[in-house]
Amino acid sequence: MVLVCPGLQKGQVRVEHYASKRTKFIMAHDSRIACFALSQDGRFLATASSKGTLVRVFNTLDGSLLQEVRRGADRAEIYSLAFSPTAQWLAVSSDKGTVHVFSLKVDSGSLVSERYSASEPLGSSSSSMISSLSFMKGVLPRYFSSEWSVAQFRLHENLQYLVAFGHQKNTIVILGMDGSFYRCQFDPATGGEMTQLEYYNFLKPEETF
Repeated sequence: MVLVCPGLQKGQVRVEHYASKRTKFIMAHDSRIACFALSQDGRFLATASSKGTLVRVFNTLDGSLLQEVRRGADRAEIYSLAFSPTAQWLAVSSDKGTVHVFSLKVDSGSLVSERYSASEPLGSSSSSMISSLSFMKGVLPRYFSSEWSVAQFRLHENLQYLVAFGHQKNTIVILGMDGSFYRCQFDPATGGEMTQLEYYNFLKPEETF
């Protein structure tokens, strides 16, 4: 059993491991914590700050940073974070109106052995979209060597959406505060825009298609 809550310091999260009766504090961001989520087995923690540009994934056991991904360059309010059941994928929604799916280097069966510092973004991966300018990361800002999302789905801006993974493989479920419901599918090999499989509005049934 694992419980995560904001810490007393700005940008800090507190992790309680009830089985081992251990408490772990993680300094996740320089800015205040805006959103966080646990993987289903409680081993991984995803966090986003009030800046909303970066999402970080930590090991809840030792507090180490496993991966850092970039939602975008502009500030954004992160509405929700969600791990897939095996922690292979991470979905993110924000006020920018786009749901992003990121490929993670961790899964429920194994931990990443490398430990990454916040000042050194992760290197190349065949399953994620990384800037072709990553070889210049020692010269250019970190933005150019960031890991980007594999798949995206466009929605209305400034409307709050919650995101989760569906029961079918590689599917995303999105629920909007306007009553809208979307079910989408992404291609893990080619990435890009997701395919909308289903839409329904619980407040306006006539809009269903």
